[in-house]
Amino acid sequence: MGEQAPAEASGAVRSGPQGKASAKKPKSATAGTTRGAAADAAADAGAGASGATAATVTPSRSRAAARPESRLAMIRRARRINRELAEVYPYAHPELDFRNPFELLVATVLSAQTTDLRVNQTTPALFAAYPTPEDMAAAVPEELEELIRPTGFFRMKAKSLLGLSQALRDRFDGEVPGRLEDLVTLPGVGRKTANVVLGNVFGVPGITVDTHFGRLVRRFKWTEQEDPEKVEAEICAIFPKSEWTMLSHRVVFHGRRICHARKPACGACPIAPLCPAYGEGETDPEKAKKLLKYEKGGYPGQRLSPPPDYPGRPAAPLGAPTEA
Repeated sequence: MGEQAPAEASGAVRSGPQGKASAKKPKSATAGTTRGAAADAAADAGAGASGATAATVTPSRSRAAARPESRLAMIRRARRINRELAEVYPYAHPELDFRNPFELLVATVLSAQTTDLRVNQTTPALFAAYPTPEDMAAAVPEELEELIRPTGFFRMKAKSLLGLSQALRDRFDGEVPGRLEDLVTLPGVGRKTANVVLGNVFGVPGITVDTHFGRLVRRFKWTEQEDPEKVEAEICAIFPKSEWTMLSHRVVFHGRRICHARKPACGACPIAPLCPAYGEGETDPEKAKKLLKYEKGGYPGQRLSPPPDYPGRPAAPLGAPTEA
């Protein structure tokens, strides 16, 4: 999740409504899809009479170039993509292992410039040594650094973890706050990390703009922005708040499994008819299938302890052979 720099800058983009401080499981993709379909009715009604579906549209970059897409048509297409992704990834979830808000906060900070898999392989020993903010706040820096060394940038990350743990202990009674304006005051925590925590343990809707999300929404032509805060603002304006958290998971899942950065598996993509970037990757179906990753390619996922509805296999612990 965390392909950005370890120390994130706090922004001024308006967030979704703030939630209560009790942990809450994210709403299911199926429920979000039903609400999304109802919320899309107004956009669909005014977006023209073409009404083509993913099963009938033939991907055509030249057609898109010949007739510029209106904003209303783009919103309609974006919401349709979200509904399609909800069908493809009904099990979409955070790909960091965690048991409480503190563990998710720490894991998200550690995920900067590394994979969620590597974080998940590292955190069991970390949380065994420092299970609470009070424990981590009192850690010997060199010992903390050694435990998180596999995630890279371990000195900078250790400094952030010590700082945020001390802040939680001293300013928030050892509890992770459930408000964005409080979370972004913690060392190493910016909007992306805050939205991950808020959306997945406090039920507060938010868009998580990591590398995968930013790449795909530009590929989908939902935005041309590069700055994460501007991307967040523009995507928030396209979708209802109730969809923000799950939309983030679905888009990131799709980017990791099918719509890769260097060679997208266009020929195996279920939303290809809705994608203006179709053809940037491998279009031959058989060749495209060989590019699929994680459960889509028959390999283990990123979590050592995935949710019960995850259709793939758990990842292996640190040091064990991996297949993806």
